[in-house]
Amino acid sequence: MFAGRHAEERYQLRLHRARSVVLTSSELVEIRAAQRTFEGAYLRTALGQFSFSLVVLKIFTAEFYSIGALFAVYGAGILFISLFRRHEGNKQFFSEVGEDGLNRKRFRTSGNVVTILTALTLLAYVSLLVLTLKLRT
Repeated sequence: MFAGRHAEERYQLRLHRARSVVLTSSELVEIRAAQRTFEGAYLRTALGQFSFSLVVLKIFTAEFYSIGALFAVYGAGILFISLFRRHEGNKQFFSEVGEDGLNRKRFRTSGNVVTILTALTLLAYVSLLVLTLKLRT
């Protein structure tokens, strides 16, 4: 029943729908701090990975191109994770109206984002190790 409704109608803050809520100045400060801390960090990391991949692709010889490409793909993965984190973070301040009509506030950590980022990083490091060992042969 509620799955088809838009998020703006499902989530509420102070008994207002998400799309019509007016945030207080302290809530705005909290949202901006979370954006600077989390979204900015992911974006800066992705840009750093893209920059490093360009350095590897531009400076080193052709046998290092696979390593440069790996860092570019890793940067793209972090960028997508930051978009996912932003989507998940939009639910932070709102309560959801359950199927029984009651408001529910649930705190959910960013554990799912951290798990995805950890798996991506481990995969990138293993790939980097394999590509480095292939350079020796």
